[in-house]
Amino acid sequence: MNHIKAGHIFYPQTLTPAAPKKKENQAATSFNTVFQQKLEETKTSIDFSNHALQRLEKRGISLSNEDIAKLTGAVEKAQAKGAKESLVLMNDVAYIVSVPNRKVITAVDGPSMQENVFTNIDSAIIV
Repeated sequence: MNHIKAGHIFYPQTLTPAAPKKKENQAATSFNTVFQQKLEETKTSIDFSNHALQRLEKRGISLSNEDIAKLTGAVEKAQAKGAKESLVLMNDVAYIVSVPNRKVITAVDGPSMQENVFTNIDSAIIV
């Protein structure tokens, strides 16, 4: 720590003018813009757990872009109603979805649904 002692001459440093904050603001704005875009992308897409991906592959279930869009729309409707865990029935397949995480937890096809009991869901959506 520098201390000024008696008998010493203190020469104040000349301050250089602060750099214009325009560049910093532009950088911050760019970051915020990109961050918001990524946040919006996350809100409008769904993800699949490893378990769900394994179930889809094992049962030979394939999803087209249109199917994913329908599933995403169903999740958005469930989210708007405050759902947490939803059963989405679409094309003879049942999907269990964690709505807040926008993640498909598992998928069950028609033949595997026979006499199945779905628990811990608070909503069902038929697409």
